[in-house]
Amino acid sequence: MMLAAAPQGFLSPTGVEIAFLLVGLATLGAAAITVTTKQLVHAALWLVVALGGLAVEYLLLTAEFIAWVQVLIYVGSVVVLLLFGLMLTKAPIGRSPDADSGNRYVALAVAGVAAAALVWVVVDAFRATWINLDGPAQGSAKVSGEYLFRHWVLPFEALSVLLLAALVGAIVLSRKGSKDPQGES
Repeated sequence: MMLAAAPQGFLSPTGVEIAFLLVGLATLGAAAITVTTKQLVHAALWLVVALGGLAVEYLLLTAEFIAWVQVLIYVGSVVVLLLFGLMLTKAPIGRSPDADSGNRYVALAVAGVAAAALVWVVVDAFRATWINLDGPAQGSAKVSGEYLFRHWVLPFEALSVLLLAALVGAIVLSRKGSKDPQGES
């Protein structure tokens, strides 16, 4: 006599779903530490953990290309640019008492309202959307590249110009305003 396997129901999670939940909780914890720590370098390093957790979430969703873009652009570039900005502008490295403006509860309320609005918009937008599992995976390089360069070329290029302007601004801010003693007479 063969026993039939129980069908996967809504409340019976798979291993990937459990891993997704655990990585999500760890990412949420790292993000919370990022915004609550008073040491800027520690905040940047916890940001690496949070952004890396998002990359793992993309991998669990089988969006490998998006996961590598997350690692290369956000973890590799944005955090490095943030750390260079901290070092070049001579920001305080240790505990900084002026890093806390005292608006914690207002910021928490604004963050809560923004999170609720974001969840509402996403749920409302994708309420009746079904993912087509036929054809190439939605997170594959082919599908993502076609969609990005067909519909999002202008914002993509605007973002690259914005990042270039931020880099030039960081270099300008890092230069000292010293005068040339040879040129003055």
